[in-house]
Amino acid sequence: MADLCEKVGADVQQVARGIGLDKRIGGKFLNAGPGYGGSCFPKDTIALVRTAQQYGAPVKLIETTVAVNDARKKAMAEKVAAVLGTDDLTGKTIGVLGVTFKPNTDDMRDAPSLDILPALLAKGARVQAFDPEGAKEAAHMMPGVSFVAGPYEAAQDADALVIITEWDQFRALDLERLKTLLKAPVVVDLRNVYKPAEMVRAGFTYASIGRGA
Repeated sequence: MADLCEKVGADVQQVARGIGLDKRIGGKFLNAGPGYGGSCFPKDTIALVRTAQQYGAPVKLIETTVAVNDARKKAMAEKVAAVLGTDDLTGKTIGVLGVTFKPNTDDMRDAPSLDILPALLAKGARVQAFDPEGAKEAAHMMPGVSFVAGPYEAAQDADALVIITEWDQFRALDLERLKTLLKAPVVVDLRNVYKPAEMVRAGFTYASIGRGA
C-alpha cells in the first residue's frame, strides 16, 4: 500500500488510519516501513508455508507475504540510491540510524538492516551506523559497516542519512546541527518519523515511506 500511495500521491498514514477505523482490524500495527523482522513473525509465516506445502494445501497468500517482505527489505537500498540519483554509490557515505528490528531491544533477528546495509555496501557505499543497543551484535553480522558512537557521528560527512529503526532519541534530532554535519541535507526516513513539510521547510531533501516525494 505504501508503494501504491507513492505512485498516486496519497499518504499511507491516512490510508492506514482509515483501515484501522474498522474495529475488526484496528490501527495498532498498520505502520508502513522497510519490512517486518524479529524472532516471531518471520519464523511463524515460514513455518506455516512449509507445513502447508508438506500436506499439499499451499497457502498462497502467506507465501506471497513472505516473498513480498523479502523483496521489500532489499528494495530499500534502491530507494536510497534513487534519492541520491545514482545506482553506483562508490565514493558515497551513508549514515544509518538504527539497525535492530525494532526499538528498545538489541535483537537483530531478521532485522531489515541485515538486507539493507549489505546492499548499500554492494553498491560501493561506505556505511557508518549507530544503534543505541544493537551495535555490538550487529557488528558481527555486518562486516564492512563502521559503527559509531552516536547519531550525529553517523551523520558526519555523509551524503545521506537513513533512519531504519524508530528509536525515540531519533525523533527529536537537532536538524540544524544535522545540516552542518551532512555533506548534503538528504534524509531517507524508512519509518516516517518526521513530517515531510517540516523537513522541506528545514531545507532537507526528504524521502519517506508511502508519502510521496
